[in-house]
Amino acid sequence: MSRRTLDVIPKHRMLRRTLYGLLLAAPLMPLGLGCGNGEDCGYGPTSLSGGLVALNADGSLPSRPSCDSCPDQGDDGARSTGCYATPSTVAGKAEVMCSYVTCSNDGRRPEGLREALVSESGGAMGALFAHAAWLEAASVPAFLRLADELKAHGAPEALVKAARRSAGDEVRHTRAMQSLAERHGATLPDVVLSPFEARSLEEMLLENAVEGCVRETFGAFVAGWQSRTAQDLEVRDTLRAIARDEVRHAELAWAVDAWAQERLTSTQRERLLQARRDALRVLGEEVEGHRPPEQLIRDAGMPSREQALTLFQGLVGLVA
Repeated sequence: MSRRTLDVIPKHRMLRRTLYGLLLAAPLMPLGLGCGNGEDCGYGPTSLSGGLVALNADGSLPSRPSCDSCPDQGDDGARSTGCYATPSTVAGKAEVMCSYVTCSNDGRRPEGLREALVSESGGAMGALFAHAAWLEAASVPAFLRLADELKAHGAPEALVKAARRSAGDEVRHTRAMQSLAERHGATLPDVVLSPFEARSLEEMLLENAVEGCVRETFGAFVAGWQSRTAQDLEVRDTLRAIARDEVRHAELAWAVDAWAQERLTSTQRERLLQARRDALRVLGEEVEGHRPPEQLIRDAGMPSREQALTLFQGLVGLVA
């Protein structure tokens, strides 16, 4: 594939400057091993529904809903970090969204993605790569849907092609992560998705804001970090190729966001901005609780809590 074919959307110069600046500091930053409360991160969805609650008397969302209804993901699953209320389709009700901290908080999760079963074999390394492979596999239909929706909404052909190419990238990433998982005795969990339904332009863009502009951009930062710091040579080589693709996927998300701005009303643009801010806040809570085992920091190149907070601050500069 030629370089001209790859460069169908413009580079996001601020994103790349931020990422390269963070990665140049990678060898100089302390590992931070043994810091924190000693609790290891788990594996599973970063958000689940906690059901419906009543709106306030004035129709506003509850500012501090009870998190008692948040599902428990089990001993090896992701750990709850809190919850918040979001609008629902039920009159007079808000939906409680529960947040969880995991060892892998990146990737474009499609709407309707059902929880994956935690791998019971392969140890921490196997579980990490099996979950990563699951996320990469789930991103394939997410990008194909994005391509179809972009075409339906009249987006430039360059964006449509970039989304389809990204789906192909995720197929390769799935195979690469699956190979690492199997090397450690773990297997790829099944990807189960609810059927997609037609969405409005704003609905598509709200998902892009959260899953693309925030989570996928942070995922690109983490993958780049792993590609420089993992002591396992196979992991480092695998992540080096994946990290380059993930930067382009993040740039696609921001290009889609920029294209859509003039097609939205001022109220819709404000909702989009608020969605990014909310996603950034939730991700920040997850990063605060990020305490991967020492083996994952050393061999897989996962950032320690302190390093992850530094990467997150770089993201804040882009999103805020």
